[in-house]
Amino acid sequence: MNQCDLHTHTTASDGTYTPAENIRRAVEKGLGAIAITDHDTVNGIREAMLEAENHKGFTVVPGIEISTLYKGQDIHMLGYFIDYEDEHFLRALSRLTSVRDKRNKMIIQNLNNLGIPVMESELEDKRHGEGNVGRGHIAEILMEKGVVHSLPEAFEKYLGKGKAAYASTERISPIEAIELIRNAKGVPVLAHPGIYGADELIPILSENGLIGLEYKHPDHTEEQVVFYERLADQHSLLKTAGSDFHGFRNGEVFHGDIGSCSVPMSIVNDLRSFSK
Repeated sequence: MNQCDLHTHTTASDGTYTPAENIRRAVEKGLGAIAITDHDTVNGIREAMLEAENHKGFTVVPGIEISTLYKGQDIHMLGYFIDYEDEHFLRALSRLTSVRDKRNKMIIQNLNNLGIPVMESELEDKRHGEGNVGRGHIAEILMEKGVVHSLPEAFEKYLGKGKAAYASTERISPIEAIELIRNAKGVPVLAHPGIYGADELIPILSENGLIGLEYKHPDHTEEQVVFYERLADQHSLLKTAGSDFHGFRNGEVFHGDIGSCSVPMSIVNDLRSFSK
């Protein structure tokens, strides 16, 4: 139990496992800790914390993955050891959710314009409680309708940047997300930099409060892992890793299974030391 997975999603956003199920799966995998990092919401953290009490020595890192925009590119900022009950932080997340919902409507309209009938009510049916819905859920709907056969195909054909149904709305900047996380006593880490094509952003963020870089991720090539490990060292950033687990849809995991990308438990302590 000396490894941790610092990037997992639950039914509070676009995962298929409940927070408690994520914890149990992590324990089964022999991990010592995982972070709950749902998209723009902290609604899954409390359940995860409660489940962790049933597993002696297991640690839950309260986290989030905030969606931002930089030069038209989606950039995701992870936040660790956040004060997930901070009222200012929760109000800010509420505004982010409204932006996310607006983007969902735009994507659905684009799909309809392509002759692919998707209703907003179908997406709403995917929402768990007060959790968020997003492109992962829309991809699931496309799979259910037989439009695509897998989640990657849904993003490659319709939902990824520049694809047929892609839509983008105004979001906060990565630097604003860093400020938001730090104001909530959290530790900001740039998620999966290898998928952005915006490496010039890393030194800028490093000068504006970034603490870590997710150098290892299921979508990173071996060459990218080496590159971002060196870049993190160059800018004195903590090196984190995570599976970006979203559960299973039609038997297929997306992006990786819990524990498939991990770092030593010492990184959890390092992150905690930066939390205000």
